[in-house]
Amino acid sequence: MYLKRPYYGYPRMTKWLRKDGWKVNEKRVARLMQLMGLQAVLPGPHTSRRHPEHRIYPYLLRDLRIERPGQVWCADITYVPMKLGFLYLVAIMDWFSRYVLAWELSNSMDATFCVAALEMALENGTPGIFNTDQGSQFTSEEFTGCLRNSEIRISMDGRGRVTDNIFIERLWWSVKYEDIYLHDYTDGTQVRKGLERYFRFYNLEREHSSLGDRTPAEVHGIKVA
Repeated sequence: MYLKRPYYGYPRMTKWLRKDGWKVNEKRVARLMQLMGLQAVLPGPHTSRRHPEHRIYPYLLRDLRIERPGQVWCADITYVPMKLGFLYLVAIMDWFSRYVLAWELSNSMDATFCVAALEMALENGTPGIFNTDQGSQFTSEEFTGCLRNSEIRISMDGRGRVTDNIFIERLWWSVKYEDIYLHDYTDGTQVRKGLERYFRFYNLEREHSSLGDRTPAEVHGIKVA
């Protein structure tokens, strides 16, 4: 029941259990949730804040037919909750195949970890277009300069338009509900090991109905030994 509604704290969970026929009170549900390490998932810190002095690029993907790997890459930042505090996670993904090309963690929101992930991804090729939101990390000269030096066209979502980068938003849902929320990591070392394991699974084993029940690696053209 918690996995279906992880945003429920013990009062709402108690009401839901009672409606389902369980004779429990809030004190017992609170004790059991604490025993199992369960707590309501609350909205995390903001991960996309504009910088008033940074250049904003137009959105280039509207009405564009994306037909092959490498045509468009995208990137985004989310937060990873831990028992104490949280980390920031950036991922770079191929839009067509959903393949996660690179990712990195940081305990701060500067552009450095985003540039590091970008440089890792570029070791294996360059896309025609790179799409992000208008967050200050992605509009920074360090990040956009790296893209321009590789002669990559820069695209940015319309302000507040989550659907402009919808595929990576779906990735975050998968990462959190299939890994982060299930493991309740204690520290950054555990988070990194867990994400290394999850992203291997996501790329190489997790089939997507939108990809014809194929894995991102299969669609991206990567052969698994």
